[in-house]
Amino acid sequence: MIEKTWTSNEKKTLNEFLRQKIPELLEGEISNSKIRRLIVSGAVYVNSNQCRIPSFKINSGSTVKVLIDKEKFFFEKQPEDTDFELTEKDVLFEDEYLIAINKPPFLPTEQTITGQRKNAHDCTVKYLWQKNPSLRNPPYVGIMHRLDRETSGILLFTKSRSINKEISEMFKNRGIKKIYRAVCTGKLPEKKEFTVENFIARISPKSSACKMGIVPESKGGLFAKTDFKIISEKSSIIQIDCQLHTGRTHQIRVQLASVNLPIAGDELYGGIKSDRIKLHARKMEFVHPVSKEKITIESEIPKDFFN
Repeated sequence: MIEKTWTSNEKKTLNEFLRQKIPELLEGEISNSKIRRLIVSGAVYVNSNQCRIPSFKINSGSTVKVLIDKEKFFFEKQPEDTDFELTEKDVLFEDEYLIAINKPPFLPTEQTITGQRKNAHDCTVKYLWQKNPSLRNPPYVGIMHRLDRETSGILLFTKSRSINKEISEMFKNRGIKKIYRAVCTGKLPEKKEFTVENFIARISPKSSACKMGIVPESKGGLFAKTDFKIISEKSSIIQIDCQLHTGRTHQIRVQLASVNLPIAGDELYGGIKSDRIKLHARKMEFVHPVSKEKITIESEIPKDFFN
């Protein structure tokens, strides 16, 4: 059990205060959702009074105490992650500034709170270091976007901080075209091509697994838009290409479910049971921020995708 007490020297919310203090206490990065969960669980005291409200305003001179059982509170059930080692055949594109890899399913994009699970980011750092063993420190690999653990396909990292801002803006402002392939079940739509526009926000508590839903803009929903194109249909199994225009959490999964075409394996959003969520990032197009050349990156649909 870790017990720590601090005294605040300025006014701010409890959540903001602990976002500054907890990473230092635990000697590592920690997500905002984990800090909120810590507060909601009742492990935080302000001026000796238990406080479960992340937005609670603390004053200069207030004492804040936390009690953390690292093994219990921060335990994450370890699913069957892919034992992945990045090799040259998994690299879809690489130059001085960027590297795109073919992420397998069942591999997190980045490290989780346990700090012990394999992930695509660490595998990429290891691959680049093995290519350049003379480097004294690990090579830089910047995370610009993420794929869900069960989603496979193209994952783009930066190799130089000098282009982080440009790449980030390109993702934000639709400068990068991303196309996913989904396998869905349901009734075949009348139109071969259609667009879904709505507003999406988290509908599950911060202390539980993330689930998104359709939420009015007036209640915090963020605009989401995706173009969909029917590729094939056989025995109520429908292949759909999905082109993102925005990048909300679980966007494709939520929007397909909203039109009664849930992705196979995506039981969280009403999909039939399968060995994985059948979603694959298959194509990415953009203008290179340095060379200004048009870059097209493609990833083949996995052989097990239609199991």
